[in-house]
Amino acid sequence: MSETNSAAETAAPHRYTAAMAADIEARWQDFWDAEGTYEAPNPTGDLAGDPELAARPKKFIMDMFPYPSGAGLHVGHPLGYIATDVYARHQRMTGHNVLHTLGFDAFGLPAEQYAVQTGTHPRVSTEANMENMKVQLRRLGLGHDNRRSFATIDSEYYKWTQWIFLQIFNSWYDSEADRARPIAELVEQFENGTRATPDGREWGGLSAAERADLLSEYRLAYASDAPVNWSPGLGTVLANEEVTADGRSERGNFPVFKAKLRQWNMRITAYADRLLNDLDGLDWPEAIKLQQRNWIGRSEGARVEFPVDTAGGITVFTTRQDTLFGATYMVLAPEHDMVERIIPAAWPEGTHPVWTGGHASPAEAVTAYRKQAAAKSDVERQAEAKDKTGVFTGAYATNPVSGEKVPVFIADYVLMGYGTGAIMAVPAHDARDFAFARAFELPMRCVVQPSDDRGTDPATWDDAFSSYDAKLVNSANDEISLDGLGVVEAKARITEWLKEHGVGEGTVNFRLRDWLFSRQRYWGEPFPIVYDEDGIAHPLPESMLPLELPEVEDYSPRTFDPEDATAQPETPLSRNADWVNVTLDLGDGAGPRKYRRETNTMPNWAGSCWYELRYLDPNNDRQLVDPSIEQYWMGPREGQPTGGVDLYVGGAEHAVLHLLYARFWSKVLHDLGHISSAEPFHKLYNQGMIQAFVYRDSRGIAVPAAEVEERDGAFYHAGEKVSRVLGKMGKSLKNAVTPDEICAEYGADTLRLYEMAMGPLDVSRPWDTRAVVGQYRLLQRLWRNVVDEATGEVTVVDTEPDEDTLRALHKAIDGVGQDMAGMRFNTAIAKVTELNNHLTKAGGPLSRSVAERLVLLIAPLAPHIAEELWRRLGHADSVVHQDFPVADPAYVVDETVTCVVQIKGKVRARLEISPAITDEELEALALADEAVVAALGGAGIRKVIVRAPKLVNIVPA
Repeated sequence: MSETNSAAETAAPHRYTAAMAADIEARWQDFWDAEGTYEAPNPTGDLAGDPELAARPKKFIMDMFPYPSGAGLHVGHPLGYIATDVYARHQRMTGHNVLHTLGFDAFGLPAEQYAVQTGTHPRVSTEANMENMKVQLRRLGLGHDNRRSFATIDSEYYKWTQWIFLQIFNSWYDSEADRARPIAELVEQFENGTRATPDGREWGGLSAAERADLLSEYRLAYASDAPVNWSPGLGTVLANEEVTADGRSERGNFPVFKAKLRQWNMRITAYADRLLNDLDGLDWPEAIKLQQRNWIGRSEGARVEFPVDTAGGITVFTTRQDTLFGATYMVLAPEHDMVERIIPAAWPEGTHPVWTGGHASPAEAVTAYRKQAAAKSDVERQAEAKDKTGVFTGAYATNPVSGEKVPVFIADYVLMGYGTGAIMAVPAHDARDFAFARAFELPMRCVVQPSDDRGTDPATWDDAFSSYDAKLVNSANDEISLDGLGVVEAKARITEWLKEHGVGEGTVNFRLRDWLFSRQRYWGEPFPIVYDEDGIAHPLPESMLPLELPEVEDYSPRTFDPEDATAQPETPLSRNADWVNVTLDLGDGAGPRKYRRETNTMPNWAGSCWYELRYLDPNNDRQLVDPSIEQYWMGPREGQPTGGVDLYVGGAEHAVLHLLYARFWSKVLHDLGHISSAEPFHKLYNQGMIQAFVYRDSRGIAVPAAEVEERDGAFYHAGEKVSRVLGKMGKSLKNAVTPDEICAEYGADTLRLYEMAMGPLDVSRPWDTRAVVGQYRLLQRLWRNVVDEATGEVTVVDTEPDEDTLRALHKAIDGVGQDMAGMRFNTAIAKVTELNNHLTKAGGPLSRSVAERLVLLIAPLAPHIAEELWRRLGHADSVVHQDFPVADPAYVVDETVTCVVQIKGKVRARLEISPAITDEELEALALADEAVVAALGGAGIRKVIVRAPKLVNIVPA
């Protein structure tokens, strides 16, 4: 300690310091825990409490689930948590019953990878990380109802995750009713004949396996052999949303390949229209809504059947059915299941050599090309490559409108995940088809009249011509002509013709694919599914839940060379034979039978699809959630037609992952009658990011930011000049600042204030440790205005404040209240600071009424110092549930405002007038003013424009 600091502390032993802050904060955190200050009562059940509090308007405020990282928190992590805490505190003070709590999303890959590296069981490391984070979060003074906290790895929690999976598995989507229904109702329809089986046989005539396969075509959770995103380097498959734009795994940045595996899927596509339409009623950022709309990707067009002589037909989806006459070849995705069925034994006579890829037979060509395509990601396949690749299948299809035979190719620019995995190629009017046709010397036909001077012979063109504002040409047969029609009319005409002839129909297509729900990992929820000796999947009865994750010695999925696209997954659970192979009585009348458990686990998104519901009723072991409790906190109400959480704060990076998945689960549970809310989150707010400078040496390696020195505008580390760029904060970038450091140096209230004052909450901003002291000084001045630093005595007096102070106080109350409600915490802090500075400059002891309202104003932002000052001011009750101050309107408006009077655009007078003055009163005052009369010089007046109370504009005659 320096002599200066020592002398200052001797002279002012009761000054607000970091040591005092630490003492105050620890005491009040203990008090809040002991008193249950933040416990929000349910209207009924085991968490029911004060009925008067439960009768208030409710407010359910949530943060996105944190993952318990071993690195702990840096100062960027709590930004959203502090913001929701400030908002929740303000809502409590404005008469609401506020539910605000926090749990942990604790299954997932990081803990598993740590277990593989260290031999520590994932549960051990995860629970240790959670305890560390709980300590860090508690130190911030967050007002959570800790009775409601849980982790997704708790078996009493994932029992209900498994239960929800079974509800989805045992459901189907009734498109006529536009909702999910129990699968038993579909079985009943098959049994009584009101719904026919696909081949017309009676339900009773189908084998058990055939029934299971048929129901799998309807179930909302189903297993299928389908193309998946396989990451050999991770040893697991990934959902489309977990693959980056570079075709690599979001976690670990490994190459991702297409492979065909049997996996569990969720039929989220059944809800595509509802997921799209219900966005309109949500209070979400438009950017997030747009991302979901684009991901769902609704497009209107037509399905068209192209007959193939030996194999039925190939179905395509197109949004430009008006160009059908221009289709001169077809392309299938390499994975398309029609490929094997249409390949002839030999090349047709006269096959162009360019089409064969140099192979002796179609089968050889297709096999070689499929292997080549499997080594590419979807993104690579879709890239606008200069050289188009593909191979002729040896088969021809028939264009249904022209009757022409068109060759069928496979090419990697067509994906199974889009449309039907097959396209009709119209090379004259599509850039990719044009490039492919040029590469393989395929014919082109112009069917859309070009608007430039290129003519109608595509052989002379340099590129394709595409337009929605053009006329059709060369598009007629003996029954229909589109020639001369615009695109819209032509699409309608050809769609009607296709339907009449049974070769197509208008339809809607979606970009959205079913959700891949299997992972080849250990650290996840086990599926409550077993397979009998015939391979038929059976759900476990509810009485057998939770199916707990077994102990294993080896946690790691088998990983492979990241570039080995031919590798096959091997799951950790499959190596535990005693757990996998079991004899069970499922209560279905079959008695004890031998079964094999599912050895994949659920993805890490499963637990976060419904956690908002568990917060409501966390101890319920009889049902997912008590309906009356769910209705109270999340049910539909005025302004929230689909219900949901009142405020959900988190990062924008989850737009098409967690947010889309959670919406899907909510809709299924709503359809089945388990919850009243059809949407999980009514209002969504995306906080920005706290950034930090990253310093790199000449090798490009990050160096510790705390060890960098600035000299003459340049930056040095260990004597070497380093570069500086603003980026993310993180341990790997060596620029992380922990909240513990800031709390130790200044206190948690200072950290809270600084993070909220840095700028608008939804904008990213750079961290600057040097600037933290500004908020520390605000708290010191606040303390000094109430407490004598020498004696520790409260200095307030029981006298009325002067007019200026009242006006400053009520303006602050009015502005801070509005800013709090609008989550504009930076400007709220600025107004508190302005008021505190006014009080400091005014000198003399504060009036008690002013001091108390000042403390209440800052209480949501700096709760510890507010509690301490509130208690020192003589109050026995916690500040948390006090009423937020209400402004007196008489003091909010200025006593006078300055009105400018202009004549011919020049200012001729300034009037000090009441802000409540009317237009008529202001006009009369302006015209009577001596300066105005003199400026007019007796001239007549043609017009007077009044904008009370700020402007009068006079136009002389």
